[in-house]
Amino acid sequence: MKSDSRFSLPAVPSVLFAILSVQGGAALAKGLFPVLGPAGTTTLRIGISALVLLAVMRPRFSQLQPAQWRAVVPYGLALGLMNFFFYCALARIPLGLAVTLEFVGPLSLALAGARRWYEVAWALLAGLGIALLAPWGGQGPDMLGMGFALAAGGCWAVYIVLGQRTAAVLPGTQAVAIGMAVAALPVLPFGIASGSLQLLTPHLLLLASLLALFSSILPFTLEMQALRKLPARTFSILMSLEPVAAALSGWGLLGEQLTLTQWLAVGCIGAASAGSTFTARRPAAAVGGE
Repeated sequence: MKSDSRFSLPAVPSVLFAILSVQGGAALAKGLFPVLGPAGTTTLRIGISALVLLAVMRPRFSQLQPAQWRAVVPYGLALGLMNFFFYCALARIPLGLAVTLEFVGPLSLALAGARRWYEVAWALLAGLGIALLAPWGGQGPDMLGMGFALAAGGCWAVYIVLGQRTAAVLPGTQAVAIGMAVAALPVLPFGIASGSLQLLTPHLLLLASLLALFSSILPFTLEMQALRKLPARTFSILMSLEPVAAALSGWGLLGEQLTLTQWLAVGCIGAASAGSTFTARRPAAAVGGE
């Protein structure tokens, strides 16, 4: 299979554009989630994404080698469960806490893969920022919701590792298209069982299509491009910009005020992301060297 490098962005801009796209999708999800619930919203998001990607990319399933199937199937399953668990968490706990707890997965991966002191420092600095952003005060959070968020984080860590392996054997766009189709399999039964899909209207279907575009199609394609060029630990720390982007979006779009502690968290995570970007240029940061 030929590479799709003609359509590739550099690794770091790919991650940043993916983050911005996810934040746009989060705003659209608010129009779907109260009506369709987590199962219905996840099913539509992944299902529409899979149909669009398969139609556009037209991957040749018959030409896939056994090694490629062994890589893309677990990747797709992790992708689907990650999204489903995250929406289940959002149904029970605040967005900021859900995002923060989800980051336990990739942050743990970053710490586990660190070999040099500065790599550990970037991971710890990002962890400090995430901890500062967490709304630990107030009423105790729903324990089941926290469990869903941690499960999503575990799936996210698995997605990073499997996504890197899949990117090594499949062009990025084909990997995302096939992976998204596989991702629909573990989620579809829950969406059908919820009965929420019967509530669809043309307006909701349009919102679901936009949600699929901004929350799945664009970001996962861009992330797959980045995973071909960045080590898993560096990708994990760069993705820690997600809670920063959420905090800034809340401030800029929703009028939510940030405290001094939260601004400090923004600085910590931004510094960790910038530091990991520079150190990733070293020879030890090559894909497959972990």
